[in-house]
Amino acid sequence: MCVSLVNKYNVSGPRYTSYPTVPYWDPEAFSLKQWKQNLKKAFDQSNSTEGISLYIHLPFCESLCTFCGCNKRITKRHDVEIPYIKAIIKEWQLYCDLLVEKTVIKELHLGGGTPTFFDSENLKLLINSIKHHAILAENYEFSFEGHPNNTTKDHLQTLYNLGFNRVSFGVQDYNPEVQKAIHRVQPFENVKQVTQLAREIGYTSISHDIIFGLPFQTEAHVKETITKTKALLPDRIAFYSYAHVPWIKGNGQRGFNDNDLPSAESKQNQYQLGKQLLTEAGYHDIGMDHFALPTDALYKASQSKTMHRNFMGYTASKTKVMIGLGVSSISDSWYAFAQNVKSIESYYDLLENNCIPVYRGHILNQEDLIIRQHILNLMCNFETNWIAEDLNFKDLPEIIYKLKEMQDDGLLIFESQQIIITEKGKPFVRNICMAFDVLLQRNKPETQLFSMTV
Repeated sequence: MCVSLVNKYNVSGPRYTSYPTVPYWDPEAFSLKQWKQNLKKAFDQSNSTEGISLYIHLPFCESLCTFCGCNKRITKRHDVEIPYIKAIIKEWQLYCDLLVEKTVIKELHLGGGTPTFFDSENLKLLINSIKHHAILAENYEFSFEGHPNNTTKDHLQTLYNLGFNRVSFGVQDYNPEVQKAIHRVQPFENVKQVTQLAREIGYTSISHDIIFGLPFQTEAHVKETITKTKALLPDRIAFYSYAHVPWIKGNGQRGFNDNDLPSAESKQNQYQLGKQLLTEAGYHDIGMDHFALPTDALYKASQSKTMHRNFMGYTASKTKVMIGLGVSSISDSWYAFAQNVKSIESYYDLLENNCIPVYRGHILNQEDLIIRQHILNLMCNFETNWIAEDLNFKDLPEIIYKLKEMQDDGLLIFESQQIIITEKGKPFVRNICMAFDVLLQRNKPETQLFSMTV
């Protein structure tokens, strides 16, 4: 990796789980009424053909991981489980009443927080209540995030019996010093046990999350972690950069400081080493920070160019509608975004008054929709193309200038109506997407909003 390119492109930038990104939403032009109208429009267009995606946010954790930037509530009290599950069921009922027609669920994901904080019987109550008001698509996929330290055989078996076929385990790094710094101590044996249990039970896709750029982390640590991971051979691996965003309210990123983090050059060396080791083990680079074995559904989707990206990350299924349930969850109707309130107490209060607990969002205009599609293409396929009437890029010289500069740096091939990201450019896909982000360019933030791209 060229050091000069790392230095040049190591800037603050989004991960583009959406476009426009959340800081550039226009809340003044958004209302709950508009959200309902846009959701109903997209639902009526797609429910019978492709189904919907459902994301359920389960925010509780027993301890704080200091690398985490997610919305969470730290508690050891498990009497919080049933009230929260009842609230999610109530929110789902409000959406079902709005949409009228029974929803066809294409994919469902339990995220966190720590979904396996919840007792397996309580998770069974939740999923059965969701399924009661829905129809499952022919090739549906249910997945959840499991903590290796508290995911039990009962969790795995119960969720498998409910239709879950994919599980993702957060590994991060196996080095004791790094684990201590991020307050996530979990022995390799714990990960090995739950991985093998999931495989024995019948899960068709097992994923491990590995992070580079963590405090005190070195290339040797990355090599050790990936060597151990290769012995378990998970079907897919998310190998991504630690997002250092300590300024975000409620963030748990403490216990270390900026001086404890690897430099940008060291992070890129960690990534390049990890990518080499994964490639040697038979994994394929299928998208930003994601690798999969040829037998995995996500690899097959990448090859057929049917891979999709939304607030759940990369998925093998493309759906126009994604409904997010639970605190801070974000929903997507393609034409609009809506985010739930972040406080559990406010979430309960709004549901008690039969109100869908949305507090902000964005209605996409025509320019938003076009640029969104280009960024999605780049994120999923490492290429995009356009036609003359699609968007007049001549009126957006800032895009053309940045793309030509990146072509000169060897990151992409820029033709008259097509962009193809090169192998050299793949680690900089966020930067290439930023060239299309006209909202970011027109209103550059005075303070840092995003993590660094390298």
